[in-house]
Amino acid sequence: MNITAEALARAEDDTLAADAASRRSRSAVLRRIAGRVVALVVFLFVWWAVTATGLIEPLFLPSPGAVWGAFVQANTWHPVAPGVDRLVQGEQGYFLWEHLLASCQRIFAGVGAAIVIGPLLGFAMGMWRPLNTLLEPYLNFLRALPPLGYIGLLIVWFGIGDTSKIWLLFLAAFPAITVATINGVHSVPRDQINAVRSLGANRRQVLTHVVLPATAPEVLTGIRIAVGFAWTTVVAAELNNGIPGIGGLAYLSGTQLNTPLTIACIVVIGITALLLDALIKWIGVLAVPWKGKN
Repeated sequence: MNITAEALARAEDDTLAADAASRRSRSAVLRRIAGRVVALVVFLFVWWAVTATGLIEPLFLPSPGAVWGAFVQANTWHPVAPGVDRLVQGEQGYFLWEHLLASCQRIFAGVGAAIVIGPLLGFAMGMWRPLNTLLEPYLNFLRALPPLGYIGLLIVWFGIGDTSKIWLLFLAAFPAITVATINGVHSVPRDQINAVRSLGANRRQVLTHVVLPATAPEVLTGIRIAVGFAWTTVVAAELNNGIPGIGGLAYLSGTQLNTPLTIACIVVIGITALLLDALIKWIGVLAVPWKGKN
């Protein structure tokens, strides 16, 4: 009877401790969210105060209201000019979300090809040292090149259409994914490989049961970096004939001194990048739940 009572008491204590830990975790999350909201409000207030006092000319730093107005106008039908009845669609004949969708399609095509080819080449280079010795200098050379360094050559080869833009985004993402895969293969503990081989595993089983699971977190990290780098390249990719495209719209509005629209495009690009990064992190948690638990 005493044993049962002690067990019930311990179970109750464990439940209370778990509830307390859950409350502390929720409280910590709420504090982080509140801190970020306060930081955003302070940033917007400082931005508004600087523009309201006229410390910086609107051409160089428009007010938050002007940027919001440019964002709304870019997503609605509006008069072509004050006092004119004729309406136009968004900016450059497309709504802002259509510009964003066009850029996303290019990025998904370029990065998607890199996600397919990068890990395959990375595994091959990581598992076969002669191939790694042969191709590593070229891979590092490509990784070191800034996108603007070869965009002109891509236009010569593929024209100013989407093909050259997709190639540029592919070349921006491909090295990061390949290098991450190679590093993942090289970081697999040799003891694990020797252990499964001593148990009779063949080369295919070593690859599928040891190397692939151990390398998957590095591959996902490379994909995350590659997607971020592709987003930083989107404006360069859409410098020529980039309409529709959020990067092309940002560049064109800047050349037209439409600073509110330029900033609105930059904000949209940044928020989209954060959402994509969060999506990739979430996919990584689902795909490789063992990451960091070895």
